[in-house]
Amino acid sequence: MIRENVARILGRLGEICARLGRDPREVVLVGVTKYAEVAAIREAIGAGLAHIGENKVQDAGKKFPLIGDAIGKVTKHMIGHLQTNKVKQCLEIFDFIQSVDSVKLANVIEAQAAKLNKRVDVLVQVNTAGEEQKFGIPLTEAFPLIEEVSRLRHIQLLGLMTMAPFGADEKALRQCFRGLRLLRDKAVERFSGAPNIAMQYLSMGMTDDFEIALEEGSNMVRIGRAIFSDQ
Repeated sequence: MIRENVARILGRLGEICARLGRDPREVVLVGVTKYAEVAAIREAIGAGLAHIGENKVQDAGKKFPLIGDAIGKVTKHMIGHLQTNKVKQCLEIFDFIQSVDSVKLANVIEAQAAKLNKRVDVLVQVNTAGEEQKFGIPLTEAFPLIEEVSRLRHIQLLGLMTMAPFGADEKALRQCFRGLRLLRDKAVERFSGAPNIAMQYLSMGMTDDFEIALEEGSNMVRIGRAIFSDQ
């Protein structure tokens, strides 16, 4: 089932990209393993999934070592809210952090990365919908955060991430995704000279809304249920 689900999603991404005149190879599919069992993750990797994302550091710490050699074949994304006291462990487990949403967190990542003598790929998470219950920095505070990150030596900022409101209508979804794309476009111009800023990715779109996200410019989608559920 998992293998068929991966093939189905990849096929759907190809169809959407063809309709939009885009190259499907430019879209990164991140399989969200939050509710997935180890055997299912292993099967998805075997089916060609090259990126996986987990919401909690402690869950990844338990699951990933059990996957075996296959875990070395994928890029591991931290996509959930990251507490500063979990940063050290996070850097030991993940390759990519999608949820940087404060100067404080960025500075802790910088300090821990310096100790490990490594450079960490990150995205800034932006709360484009302005939902109080959602993590992510407000749109109006995104540039000051990016400005601070531009001064750090062990962080490579590769783009932006957002989460759309659950159950929102198409108009609200498009507004959310378009807001992130417009912010990215402005950031490209404003931070063009920063050596550690490369606005390469727009991580937006999940199982229920990834088609709209792609239409609005996403090139990284986070899909969980459509891969790891039989529903």
